Amino acid sequence: METQLKKELGTSLLKSTGHSGGGCISEGQSFDTDNGRVFVKINHKSQAKLMFDGEQASLEAMLMTNTVKVPKPVKVIELDTGGAAFVMEHVDMKGLSKHSKKLGEQLADMHLHNHRQLERQNKDQQTAGKGVDVPVIEQFGFHVPTCCGYLPQENEWQSDWVTFYSRHRLQHQLNMVEQSYGDREARELWAQLQLKIPQLFINAEVFPALLHGDLWGGNVAECSNSPVIFDPASFYGHAEYELGIAGMFGGFSESFYSGYHGKIPKAPGFEKRNKLYQLFHYLNHWNHFGGGYRGSSLRIMKDLVK
Repeated sequence: METQLKKELGTSLLKSTGHSGGGCISEGQSFDTDNGRVFVKINHKSQAKLMFDGEQASLEAMLMTNTVKVPKPVKVIELDTGGAAFVMEHVDMKGLSKHSKKLGEQLADMHLHNHRQLERQNKDQQTAGKGVDVPVIEQFGFHVPTCCGYLPQENEWQSDWVTFYSRHRLQHQLNMVEQSYGDREARELWAQLQLKIPQLFINAEVFPALLHGDLWGGNVAECSNSPVIFDPASFYGHAEYELGIAGMFGGFSESFYSGYHGKIPKAPGFEKRNKLYQLFHYLNHWNHFGGGYRGSSLRIMKDLVK
């Protein structure tokens, strides 16, 4: 693999730095090269290139907003030995602490970026000869598949958020549950929940916001002067979606939420919608890791259909 990496990166130097990382999906290693230090994620699954292509597109989209720091992507490489590698900027990171509030503020800025671009576009259309230089997204979805974990997400564009989330997030996950487990109770609860979802968005203003998509405590950190987010599964969706998984496994202080909600206040119905967004992640964990997440998934569904 190192010979292939040298060739693909155009470097004669490829020396391990001793920095390693990764999680339950991929392994990672930092290397010094002729062009500086890089971090390389490696995954040997057959769909690894699809996963890394989506991660690269996610990082590129977040970089374009110029709001929150993310590692700069370099290249996705299909490995001769099977699987793929994703090369990106190496960032010296430590646990999130002093920059927690700043992360909340910058995340809110990222969520607001597309809406601000739309407002600017509408204003500029009234002024001859002006226009925005960054594309404005007016639908929900993403231009490539992205993976939350190693499972691909359906990101086909939809004009309606409730349709997108119901069909491309919850229904997609429940279809996999059905195929793997044939769970009758989940099937019956979903039949009831589908009818309730539109009611949760009455009078809610939803605009397409660029999301990290998998913002749990393990995917945030800080460097010397700023917070950093990484391992994204991006798409354009409801900004509140981002806070679903953030509240599930800890890792975010009150200062993070105060920074975020100082820019995007909680809207009426936030708490129930937050449960709806957590449901996707519990279902996704059920499909990744097995029936240990069944109870949490069904509990949320029961709460929402009351």
